[in-house]
Amino acid sequence: MQENFLPFALPDIGEEEISEVTNCLRTGWLTTGPKTAQFEQAFSEYINVRYSLAVNSGTAGLHLALEATGVIPGDKIITTPYTFTATAEVIRYLGADPVFVDVELETFNIDPAQVERKIASLKAAGAKLKAIIPVHFGGQACEMDSILEIAGHHGLKVVEDAAHALPSSYRGRRIGTLGDATVFSFYATKPLVTGEGGMVVTNSEEIARRIKIMRLHGINRDVWDRYTSKKPNWYYEVVAPGFKYNMPDIMAAIGIHQLKKVERFQKRREEIARRYTEAFADLPLRTPQVVRPEDTHSWHLYVIKLELEKLTISRDEFIEKMAEKGIGTSVHFIPLHLHPYWRDRYKLKPDDYPNALHAYERAVSLPIYSRMTNADQSRVIDAVREVLRW
Repeated sequence: MQENFLPFALPDIGEEEISEVTNCLRTGWLTTGPKTAQFEQAFSEYINVRYSLAVNSGTAGLHLALEATGVIPGDKIITTPYTFTATAEVIRYLGADPVFVDVELETFNIDPAQVERKIASLKAAGAKLKAIIPVHFGGQACEMDSILEIAGHHGLKVVEDAAHALPSSYRGRRIGTLGDATVFSFYATKPLVTGEGGMVVTNSEEIARRIKIMRLHGINRDVWDRYTSKKPNWYYEVVAPGFKYNMPDIMAAIGIHQLKKVERFQKRREEIARRYTEAFADLPLRTPQVVRPEDTHSWHLYVIKLELEKLTISRDEFIEKMAEKGIGTSVHFIPLHLHPYWRDRYKLKPDDYPNALHAYERAVSLPIYSRMTNADQSRVIDAVREVLRW
């Protein structure tokens, strides 16, 4: 690999985060405690939501959110095949089944019209429908008014997978304030990073109470409450068979300062996205992001869709040529119905979801992160143009 290889993604960590983590280490309180509580409070204020519950991954957050909304074995959960496997695997954790619905070619987001048709066919077959999981692909908000209307009409819960969508908004409303629960990811490549980690937000007291219990072994009191009282306070009760999903203070210490910078990060990503779009206007490719004027796009991803019919190379060859020029890229996503587990369990074929397949065969994610310099981006632009000319 070249010494000057430009990676697909890099976190933007400053001295503030480093100092906060150091302070955390010096206090001796490393697991879930005061910094996690501080992070949760700041996150609630930022999103403008009643409850924020920090967890150790976005996957854990999705699992907890579905469990708290009452998903049980045999339930059917509607979601998209154009996502990372975590979105669907948490459904299986609970003994329920994902039902995939194809995406819009313009945004790679789940298609509400197809959701409506799928619900009709499932109800006709007597299926037990419980929820919809829309995935805000790349930071572009799904068409939430339609999804919420459909869910309300059929009595379904909406758990949003917002792993890419901080700080995204839909028609002037912050993602995190729309569905029954919304889950963010703070993985190392995300718009806000804590290394691993995530946050579940909700305005439902019932959902929040259940998640708070289930994220730490089903215990009815946090360890912070038990160990910081001046009076003997050791007693607790296990009220459910919970999980080990709590976020430690070391991770929250990073998140406290990342959250303060998230607007700046988004503006820089937006600048990079705008420059890409202008630079590629004359090339045989399209970008699936469709930003409504009243929306905010997080620009977690900048995806180009190659017009293969105009090219003599495949998507995979394009990626190889970019790597030869020292540019890291990625593919988001390999649709779930192409993976052996999902394909075989549910007897799925590649053309069952033609839009997802079409997108996958042409999609390439280019580097976009707040630490990118203009010179870094020029390298990417020049490489894309040279490869496509070739």
